[in-house]
Amino acid sequence: MENLSDNTQTSFEDIRENYLRICDNISNAAQKAGRKDLPRFMAVTKTVSPERVNYAVGLGVDLLGENRVQEFMDKRESYSPAEVHFIGSLQSNKVKYIIDKVSMIHSVDNMHLAEEINRRAEQHGLVMDILTEINIGEEETKSGVFAEDAKAFCGEIAQLKNIRLRGLMCIPPPGCSESVFALMQELFESLKSELGEKDNVKFDTLSMGMSGDYETAVKYGATIIRIGSALFGYRKYQIK
Repeated sequence: MENLSDNTQTSFEDIRENYLRICDNISNAAQKAGRKDLPRFMAVTKTVSPERVNYAVGLGVDLLGENRVQEFMDKRESYSPAEVHFIGSLQSNKVKYIIDKVSMIHSVDNMHLAEEINRRAEQHGLVMDILTEINIGEEETKSGVFAEDAKAFCGEIAQLKNIRLRGLMCIPPPGCSESVFALMQELFESLKSELGEKDNVKFDTLSMGMSGDYETAVKYGATIIRIGSALFGYRKYQIK
């Protein structure tokens, strides 16, 4: 059985200092890029105790990112009020557990999953916001739609009545050049122009950038950045 074990030594004061530093870095990166808007700061909560999550919410974090269905279900009632997105790999048989508990699903990369989200959303009388996950580095070990297939896939997604396609999500390869981020921004802007806006398409979200590369992501138009270890410290996940 998997039990959550928050092994970070990061104190509440450390979290506060990390949060303020990251906010400054985001603001500075946006200013350098000539952006007038700021991306949303998502706190990624994998293996982080509810107490530390709630402390971050108290600092001003209003968006949480969950990676694992069971962990989220175990922790969700302990959270302070905040918007929650599901950002991890999602099996279609687990959609039913989160469909009415999150406001967006970031990791949609196949039609079987999309159709199951659509079906479960219809059962609940919902329209679920989703992002298409792009494997921008075409890495064999990662999930996601290749950039060259994104237009066709997004077109199929747009036919589903209980899904609203809000944009794209990616995890650039570690240590990659800025050209990868630029390619992702170009793909996002191209699809935004081609797909337009309709009842179930509102292409306004680019989820890109994590603890090691969020400033670069800000430079290239990310609207959500997903921060875990830079905020909460490095953690381990124990099996007990």
